[in-house]
Amino acid sequence: MTDTVDAVVVGAGVVGCAIARELARHGLSVTVVDRAADVGEGTSKANTAILHTGFDTAPGSLESRLVSQGYHLLVAYAEAAGIAVEPTGALLVAWDDEQEAALPGLLDKARANGYEAARFIDAAEVRRREPHLGPGARAGLEVPGESIIDPWSVTLALATEATRARAMLRLGTSVEGIAEGADEHLVTLSDGRVRARWVINAAGLFSDRIDRMLGHDGFTITPRRGQLIVFDKLARGLVSGIVLPVPTERSKGVLVLPTVWGNVLLGPTAEDLEDRGDTATTEGGIDQLLAAGRAILPPLLDEEVTALYAGIRAATEHRDYQISLHASQRYVCVGGIRSTGLTAALAIAEHVADLLRSTGLKLAVRDDLGPPLVMPALGEAQQRPYQRADLIEEDPEYGRVLCHCEQVTAGEVRDACRSEVPATDLAGVRRRTRAMNGRCNGFFCGAEVVALSAARTGRTAGQLTMVDR
Repeated sequence: MTDTVDAVVVGAGVVGCAIARELARHGLSVTVVDRAADVGEGTSKANTAILHTGFDTAPGSLESRLVSQGYHLLVAYAEAAGIAVEPTGALLVAWDDEQEAALPGLLDKARANGYEAARFIDAAEVRRREPHLGPGARAGLEVPGESIIDPWSVTLALATEATRARAMLRLGTSVEGIAEGADEHLVTLSDGRVRARWVINAAGLFSDRIDRMLGHDGFTITPRRGQLIVFDKLARGLVSGIVLPVPTERSKGVLVLPTVWGNVLLGPTAEDLEDRGDTATTEGGIDQLLAAGRAILPPLLDEEVTALYAGIRAATEHRDYQISLHASQRYVCVGGIRSTGLTAALAIAEHVADLLRSTGLKLAVRDDLGPPLVMPALGEAQQRPYQRADLIEEDPEYGRVLCHCEQVTAGEVRDACRSEVPATDLAGVRRRTRAMNGRCNGFFCGAEVVALSAARTGRTAGQLTMVDR
């Protein structure tokens, strides 16, 4: 066992990494634990990658405040770190009388949330904006601030800055018990123990279980699976921005949206499950998406499908985030963070820091944080390594393309395996480089990518591919 740390953060998703970064940069010793072998392996890796304005959150809720704050924080953070963001805007489309009647209420909600840029547009303007939409669009609500973002690089950047501030990552280990002492918690892990003065629960799909270990019963996670279809880059010209349906009490509905990697997404479904790890795609779910896509954007179904995937969201019986301070226990619960967690992550981290300050804990920004972090360019609109003569002249490996579908070079794969938070399996290489995520799904480049990754990580090909996607 190591010396007692100031805080153990349970969960290395985007929220957990943001909290770890915030606390470590303010002088606390932090250990992050996660059952997965890589950061961002849970909900954070499989979402719709939207940077939300928060226009449709519940006014007055904690989620509304943190999403609104987080939006501005993440826009600035992504720009500084070179993370791909495209301000495409969104168009919420009404397809029948009931949905059209709901638009004024959604506009009022946006204004109550402090978002004044939303406005009505008529059917003709909807058609002008998105000429490939199916028949029957009645009206729309324009939300110009909505953007698409590279979610994988956000989580990785936050984790990297946390480790630069001397936070420790303990991945591939699960929490099996928490014993409270007078001055510290003893956290029992599957591979050891850690002592911590504070426990920060950012365990996502397992946050209710961690909460119960500390004697609380305020919410229950109901895993909600969202299946999605990724269409080929040749479909990108069919849609200019994010096309949203009128949301329901249960879900934001099926969306059509571009990605910063040049593809088009269709999804997600909203299926309540019992298994928190069931990320399988199903025939019924895909049929549901295809039916929705046929109505929303008919030409999309003529395009090639690149991939299918599913993510699990941490839905609860409550409509708001479940963030609470238990000062006498030295415990902060950060639960029930749903699809807006990516946008809100930086604001959630600041909120947690403020909760800790309210107990008298001293937090001050350190003066030894070093130069700003710059992430590898992964967006289709960014200048990629294979396009940079200066990089190639300095290191020819940046000119040796391995994955031709996504234009990923040997230099990028090498860098992913030896970075500060390195890839340890093929899924991690995919998220850090885009390699093997293209239309051939690694058919042509897979063997070479695996061989190079194995050489750089010291793992066998079998170990690298044991858990993928």
